[in-house]
Amino acid sequence: MRTTVSSKGQIVLPAQLRRKDRVRAGQVFEVERLDRGEYRLVRCEATPNEGAVDWLLACPRKGYFVPIESESTDTL
Repeated sequence: MRTTVSSKGQIVLPAQLRRKDRVRAGQVFEVERLDRGEYRLVRCEATPNEGAVDWLLACPRKGYFVPIESESTDTL
């Protein structure tokens, strides 16, 4: 596959590779120069809480869960 460097120095990872490896916007990569014209691109490990905010924002709207009447366990 081929890609082109933009005027801003950005390189686009082809969509086929992004889908295959589940690459998402905002993920961090490390670039290593191996030799003249040879580079290695490595995705950095995700932080333990990566995606937690998105998961919380995807929760149902406020007031979704409604308390129900039930017997107390205090009397058991």
